[in-house]
Amino acid sequence: MLYTSSEAAKLLKKLNEEKIAIETLENQSSVFKAAVGEDIESVRPDYNYSETQDKILALEVKIRKVKHAINIFNVNQVIPEFDMTIDEMLVYIPQLTRKKAKLLSMQSRLPKKREYSGSSNIIDYSYTNYDIQRVNEDYTKISDELSRAQTALDVVNNQEKFEINI
Repeated sequence: MLYTSSEAAKLLKKLNEEKIAIETLENQSSVFKAAVGEDIESVRPDYNYSETQDKILALEVKIRKVKHAINIFNVNQVIPEFDMTIDEMLVYIPQLTRKKAKLLSMQSRLPKKREYSGSSNIIDYSYTNYDIQRVNEDYTKISDELSRAQTALDVVNNQEKFEINI
């Protein structure tokens, strides 16, 4: 069946949630307590070890196939505007995000700031050692590039389809 990357991610999430639900039910029903003198069979939860393991195994196989298909797509699908694969974009976007955060911090500094040194009455000054205007310009460029990269990735993830055999 054909999926977009976005659809495949949702399928993967659904499969993982199904597996967690089965494992949670297993944890609750594989062991139980009964009071002394209580009819054990009347309080025994419905649980079948073999069936449960088979369900978990089947879901794990599907999860592996979906993840593998997504990985193959990410390694091979090029985002034309950037001449990068999705895999590369998934590295590039966090790099841009870190640069943007650093520049935001740098552009927020005062050119000269008073610093008090603890118990001393001496006042020190800290000075920025860079051009704040240049940082502002770089921040705008990086912010725009990040938005452009995220949008280009979103377009590919929501339009390009690939095969997943599960």
